[in-house]
Amino acid sequence: MTHPKKIIIDTDPGIDDAMAIFLALQSPEIEVIGLTTIYGNVYTTLATRNALHLLEVAGRTDIPVAEGSHFTITKGTKLRVADFVHGADGLGNQNFPPANGKPIEQSATDFLTHQARTFPGKITVVALGPLTNIAMAIQSDPNFVQNVGQIILLGGAFAVNGNVNPAAEANIFGDPDAADIVFTCGADVVAIGINITHQVILSDADRDRLAASNGLFSKYLCKILECYFSYHHDAYNTRGVYLHDPTTLLAAVDPSLMTYAEGVVRVQTEGISRGLTLFDNKVKRFGESNEWSDKPSVKVAVTVNAPAVVKLVMDRLMDS
Repeated sequence: MTHPKKIIIDTDPGIDDAMAIFLALQSPEIEVIGLTTIYGNVYTTLATRNALHLLEVAGRTDIPVAEGSHFTITKGTKLRVADFVHGADGLGNQNFPPANGKPIEQSATDFLTHQARTFPGKITVVALGPLTNIAMAIQSDPNFVQNVGQIILLGGAFAVNGNVNPAAEANIFGDPDAADIVFTCGADVVAIGINITHQVILSDADRDRLAASNGLFSKYLCKILECYFSYHHDAYNTRGVYLHDPTTLLAAVDPSLMTYAEGVVRVQTEGISRGLTLFDNKVKRFGESNEWSDKPSVKVAVTVNAPAVVKLVMDRLMDS
């Protein structure tokens, strides 16, 4: 029997982060050994509070939470926080009481590097927010890239419009310099962009099915989803929500749900297209050296079995 894959979830909870965390805890293929927190949907302090709260709801306070960076890799303090998507509290404006637990003493960077060192080649980092913590781990420990098994990240738009502006997807836009460090570090990196996640939709009918379920997680999620559905209706004129984070998590659970292309990704770090991900699919051999030349390849998801992803999400969240 194969052992479950050891997972660290780097997260900015976040309504779809909550779904992904619950989904991870319901997936026997993986073992969540820790959460690290980052700004994105909320500021880092609130992300930590929400991560502790979600683990308490799940009855998994044994899982450590390590608090991440409060600023970008270039020490920027002007952060983009999407509280208008997830509510001021990040969890649908439900104002849940704080959890009893506390984050561990280790920072997210130290936790990531320590776990990768302790279990070389065995750790998969699933990064659901801006990539600051991961880039800091790469910079702080020269062996992290060799030690970490895989980095699966939600980020990039890859030939579709972004969701912050036409150029940029939110997580990459949140810290483009960190994203470029991660994409070019040489680790086994898998990128799940919104070209994929915008195909994976939880419909109104799916939400009704969740509401009719007696599962712990489905009942909780129905409380917080209203805010997320309302945002999607206003922003996209759609009766459903995109399952960004659960889809990315499922790339760790079952990689066969997607197909991938290999090539080099660079990130635009300034100007009008700041946060743009540019993928060299290696179809053409360019005559001149360029900013993609001699950089390590990553995998970028190019197709997804969306019905299978939604079914897996629904089955596991209702069976709790």
